[in-house]
Amino acid sequence: MTTIELTGRLLCENTEQAEVVRRHLPRHVELTRAEEGCLRFEVAESEDPLVWTVAELFADQTAFDAHQARVRASEWGQATTAIPRDYVVTRNEEQPAPG
Repeated sequence: MTTIELTGRLLCENTEQAEVVRRHLPRHVELTRAEEGCLRFEVAESEDPLVWTVAELFADQTAFDAHQARVRASEWGQATTAIPRDYVVTRNEEQPAPG
């Protein structure tokens, strides 16, 4: 099985964008964690109040693609579309246990 991991940062350009994130993030986290195939979903404000760290893990490409499609159409996706992201997506091949 191949899990899909996304890590990176959400980079607000000003305090108004940061407030949009704060306002919409709780519902976004709630909906994402309820998605089938979501193994981990963490978004946290960093020491810089304009930067948020993001760590996501999905069971497979299908779950990740479904998440991305839902987010694009969601209130979160619409409200944060102008906020820059700095993300890396990694496909992790699960290795069979020796023996």
